[in-house]
Amino acid sequence: MPHAEERPSRSRLRPPLSVVALGLGLLFATAPSARAEKPNVIILLADDLGWADVGFHGEEVIETPSLDRLAREGVELDRFYTTPICSPTRAALMTGRDPMTLGVAYGVIMPWHTIGVHPGERFMPESFRDAGYQTAIVGKWHLGHAQMTYHPNQRGFDHFYGHLHTEVGYFPPFANVGGRDFQRNGRTIDDQGYETFLLADEAARWIKARDKDRPFFLYMPFIAPHTPLDAPEDLKKKYAGMRDDRKPTRSENSDQSRRINRLLRQPSARPLYAAVVDAMDQAIGRVLETLDEEGIAENTIVLFFSDNGGAAYATGGADNVPLRGGKGDTFEGGIRVVALLRWPAQLEAGTHFQSILSVMDVFPTLAGAAGVETNEHYALAGRNLWPAIREGRHVERDDYLYFASETPIRGHFSLTAFNDEWKLVQEVRQGLLSAEVTNHLFRIAEDPYELNNRASGNPEIVARMAEAIHRWRQRYPVTGTRSELVPPPGWRAPRDWATYPIPLDELQDEPARGMAPDFALRPLDWQHGEAGRLIYDCTPLAILGGGLCE
Repeated sequence: MPHAEERPSRSRLRPPLSVVALGLGLLFATAPSARAEKPNVIILLADDLGWADVGFHGEEVIETPSLDRLAREGVELDRFYTTPICSPTRAALMTGRDPMTLGVAYGVIMPWHTIGVHPGERFMPESFRDAGYQTAIVGKWHLGHAQMTYHPNQRGFDHFYGHLHTEVGYFPPFANVGGRDFQRNGRTIDDQGYETFLLADEAARWIKARDKDRPFFLYMPFIAPHTPLDAPEDLKKKYAGMRDDRKPTRSENSDQSRRINRLLRQPSARPLYAAVVDAMDQAIGRVLETLDEEGIAENTIVLFFSDNGGAAYATGGADNVPLRGGKGDTFEGGIRVVALLRWPAQLEAGTHFQSILSVMDVFPTLAGAAGVETNEHYALAGRNLWPAIREGRHVERDDYLYFASETPIRGHFSLTAFNDEWKLVQEVRQGLLSAEVTNHLFRIAEDPYELNNRASGNPEIVARMAEAIHRWRQRYPVTGTRSELVPPPGWRAPRDWATYPIPLDELQDEPARGMAPDFALRPLDWQHGEAGRLIYDCTPLAILGGGLCE
């Protein structure tokens, strides 16, 4: 070895031309595999999973070894928030945008709706595909079905296997309001078996058949454990003797439904719910085993979370205790969900991330982790929290995070605004001639179970946060989703949902402007005020009671 002060001569620093040529040859030869070193990404999405219904949160009866494994090998996202209901969470996940602006906030997309997410919004798989990823969705879509502009194959997914709708059942014929709803890339399929296991089979098949020279992005939204619950016979027998010893949710609708269920002497949904969760965990295990078999687990990001809090009402069977409430509520039990992130190559196993993280943050965070440009068309509401997660660093949240729901009762809204310090929950009962508002104010960091309502002692804070919620709600498009449990009178479903979306070549080239003439659109939008927006992506100025887009 030379001494520290010794320096090699220039001739010794300059490699022979043959070595340079060899190096360049190796560089070009390995370029495809270098691109493949970008991490693979898998998003596993449960549907209505309870906070308390996993082993790593203390559940002793329902077996969730695969999720427990992800918790051991990854990072638990302790304060991960979603919207209280299904379609809004999926819209926020795919776009990184606020569902209130998208027009998918108060209710889910029902079969008779023609709404979807605006085609001008950029979806997460589009950005990953543009970066060289192969993309697939295996499972439930629930983000629009009336025309092909809303179809998964038009939103960045090369491959789609699954269902356009929710509540298609766990066994064939996989129908929604009577129409068959099971397809592969727009064509009806007749695969037989238990739905959760069919999704696992397809995900494993697709991973094994992938182009191994390119990274992949796989979105796997389960139907489980959404109602109507069903499971294979062996799992039904496994949990047949399970007792329903859940504590009250402290949410009026959920607890009332349980009382009615007992008065009617209906059986508890808890045992069957447990069987459905167990099956979903087995399917997740199949995906994780496939990663191991393919030798790609080390450089694959796996994100798991639930689309909202568990359905803790009578027919749902979930448990969110000690969190308050459940699906449809903006109490913690409805919006704070089980969430895990594993990337063995980058993240320390068995750790916790305790900063506020929302479903709107997923797109920018995963893109940041993978080195993918988001290239969004509209400003994202989410933040890239990847550096903080990787470093285990706390990130303050001073601005408010907002969520809303009108499900299941039309005119009954559950609303919230919160940050690290305060959380306001508003329950609004809207009648034809009046509205009744109940405020719940919590110091959420020190009172995560929402036991101590501080609203009466802090009227100024309540007023300030209530006004922020009011301004936020004014962004909603007037034709956005609302709570609807039944279709318009006389509406009929198609026999086969794969044939339902209007083909692209039968649609106009541009989105419709509406009935108002162009010169009248802005004045009419202003006149609507707090009733909602006619102009898309309009944030109303806080003057004259709203209106006038910024």
